[in-house]
Amino acid sequence: MSSRCNLRFLIPGLALLLGGVPSVLAVWPQPQQIRNSAERYSLSARAFLFKHADVSAVRSGCDVLDQAFTRYFTLIFPESGGGAHNRYFWTEADPFTVEVNVAEGPCDGYPAEGSIENYKLTVSPGQAVLTSVTVWGALRGLESLSQLVEQDDYGAYYINKTEIEDFPRFQFRGLLLDTSRHYLPLQAILKTLDAMAYSKLNVFHWHIVDDPSFPYQSRKYPDLSKKGAYHPFTHIYTQTDVRRVIEHARLRGIRVLAEFDSPGHTQSWGNGQPSLLTPCYRGDVPSGTYGPVNPILDSTYVFMANLLKEVTSVFPDSYIHLGGDEVDFSCWKSNPDIKAFMKKMGFGSDFTKLESFYMQNIVNISTMLNRSSVVWQDVFDYHEINRPRYVVEVWKWGCYLCEVRRVTKAGLKVILASPWYLDLPGPTHDWARYYNVRPLAFKGTEEQKKLVIGGEVCMWGEYVDATNLSPRLWPRACAAAERLWSDEVQTSSVDQAFPRLTDFRCRLLRRGIQAEPLYVGHCKNEYQGI
Repeated sequence: MSSRCNLRFLIPGLALLLGGVPSVLAVWPQPQQIRNSAERYSLSARAFLFKHADVSAVRSGCDVLDQAFTRYFTLIFPESGGGAHNRYFWTEADPFTVEVNVAEGPCDGYPAEGSIENYKLTVSPGQAVLTSVTVWGALRGLESLSQLVEQDDYGAYYINKTEIEDFPRFQFRGLLLDTSRHYLPLQAILKTLDAMAYSKLNVFHWHIVDDPSFPYQSRKYPDLSKKGAYHPFTHIYTQTDVRRVIEHARLRGIRVLAEFDSPGHTQSWGNGQPSLLTPCYRGDVPSGTYGPVNPILDSTYVFMANLLKEVTSVFPDSYIHLGGDEVDFSCWKSNPDIKAFMKKMGFGSDFTKLESFYMQNIVNISTMLNRSSVVWQDVFDYHEINRPRYVVEVWKWGCYLCEVRRVTKAGLKVILASPWYLDLPGPTHDWARYYNVRPLAFKGTEEQKKLVIGGEVCMWGEYVDATNLSPRLWPRACAAAERLWSDEVQTSSVDQAFPRLTDFRCRLLRRGIQAEPLYVGHCKNEYQGI
């Protein structure tokens, strides 16, 4: 028997595909509750209106919703060319009206930890009513509404009678991009934010600098990018660029979590800040090479305090990621000044205590700047006594749920990343492995499980740049997005998810996202950007 004959047993959902796909409830991630019927209503771009409810706390002039109305009009009716020029928008008589009622303002802030994303959506003859507590919930509801609109074989638009009550399972649903190992142009980042919003992911974790390059342009320390970026003018992110990313994200209900990882992963920092890194020794003489940040110098903490003060003035989120992973101790071990400091502090030969000493100081700086620290799990593993309050990101494979259990038992919040590393290539049908993750499948109390605030997809940059970023991310990242948003029991079947994800992948193509195919087939609207 040829390998092709076995494919139906290897591809999740293929049995459904070969036997005929049932009617697809075309909302991804799946809402907590969705009820729809065969009753459908015709739609037309020339008779379609977004409006604020009379009792809404948020009205015209709210840029988050004003721009969302324009954006979603074009997504719903792409052939219109975005030709809706008025509020909200040009209409013939008796338009289909989408009425949005937001219970609470304001509209001019940023999404934050604890932002309420709940919404209710009812589609009935001639209208859709969307209610939410905040504008962030309204954005999620508009996304669901846009996915309910279909076209028949003749190109006519319609929407089925539907009721949705929805909210996210986890508050933190992130995606990490690494812009140090390969520089990602601004447009690639902005397009990723668009796809995140389509999938209801809500945190962009920007791993902006690392060993290979330092593309963040600091005003306080301009030499960091001038001497540490791949190119001081073409491969940097200016303050204007950063603000543009943050604003693009805000308008889509996405937080921007900046990461400045130290004391390891800092080789590029040393080019513009020569005294920052630890000189390595060969025997009794310097080798001419440098290791992690030097944790014994007062000047190190002055520099870090100044840099983080600037970073927190640029990035408004209440979280900052301080890294703390994969520190190579060999250079510290070779340095006589470091060894003398270790002896003075009573650390003996345990260099994890030295890293803990450094991270404690950096977390304290973050606290003084009124920021909550996120760190990689290494910091938790190395710091068993007098542990400060921080959020732990679990990234090592192994028994990652064992780690989640240990961290939550210590009373600390957890972000789970281990099972969602997507940077290495693989068949698109690997999505099932990411879909089948069970973040709370560990033995622990309900209080422990409440400390798991969510998870994130990680796209590291060793083998990824703008040429392959999007197809490597999508639609595999969508599997994690549904796991983090939807009810786990209702979305436990890969076979049932497969036709919905196939449909959503086609929708991403229509919206200009280069998402890989899940299996043999075609979309009505193939990707046109090639």
